[in-house]
Amino acid sequence: MPKLLFVAAEPKPERWTDAIRQACPEVEVIVWKDDGQVHDADYAIVWRPPPALFAREHKLKALFNLGAGVDGLLGLDKLPAELPIIRLEDAGMSVQMAEFVIHQVVEQTRDMAVYRAQQRQGLWRIQRPITRTEWPIGVLGMGRIGARVANALAALDYAVSAWVRTPRPGNPLPVFVGKAGLRDMLARTRIVVNTLPLTDETRDIMDYDFFSALLPGAIVINVGRGEHLVDDDLLRAIAEGKVHSATLDVFREEPLPPQHPFWQSPNITITPHVSARTLREETIAQIVTKMRALEAGEPVTGLVNPSRGY
Repeated sequence: MPKLLFVAAEPKPERWTDAIRQACPEVEVIVWKDDGQVHDADYAIVWRPPPALFAREHKLKALFNLGAGVDGLLGLDKLPAELPIIRLEDAGMSVQMAEFVIHQVVEQTRDMAVYRAQQRQGLWRIQRPITRTEWPIGVLGMGRIGARVANALAALDYAVSAWVRTPRPGNPLPVFVGKAGLRDMLARTRIVVNTLPLTDETRDIMDYDFFSALLPGAIVINVGRGEHLVDDDLLRAIAEGKVHSATLDVFREEPLPPQHPFWQSPNITITPHVSARTLREETIAQIVTKMRALEAGEPVTGLVNPSRGY
């Protein structure tokens, strides 16, 4: 019977472990405790695990990360270089992300804030109908989440293009590649949506030059990672009118500190990292399927390439 460790700062771990036992009765499920005990576990489900895990558990065959982003995990000093890491692939997150982004896009393009203000004033006034050609959208990243976001926006007849670091053949949308392609995409983009993974190459990608390259009156939606965004550069771009407004769901420090200037900016909408939540049922089904495949010696998808960072 393989052993599975659940290693996450979850106030009620039994909500996960009981469901895992029900879905996969052939596995012994153990909740990690920092008590010095060695379990000789075969697998571990982790979210921001302590270094002590790798100091004590030397028989791990693979890690399942409770999230699509693995930047925090790859940064751990004690993480064995040869240990396979398997990230979540969608697990219900892509539809949530698409829904969140569409909400933010429609909020801007359909003048919803204007109508709310008119309601408070008792005004019945119809704004000019939407002209989608005035709202070209650029999506950064075309993984499962980015592709779902881009395709959902395109289905609403927005002009959507995407940017990737390396070529992605077979996509029906215009796709720009590499550093030169990024500049070209930004030059035709009024609403930019970031869904990138965090790597050394993408860190601080959204800086002053980035914002300056966008079309006038740009709108920024960041659902990737807080470290993609240079905070002061966004504030400067807003002050100078290069960026009209921004919706930020992720931040360099979470929770966002009370003194951070983002809180006081009327042009910035803040949400507390809720654009896509890990759905327990879908996540467990995905992990169980992959764990059984690994036990049978079969290949699995979602393996992280540490050199790429995702």
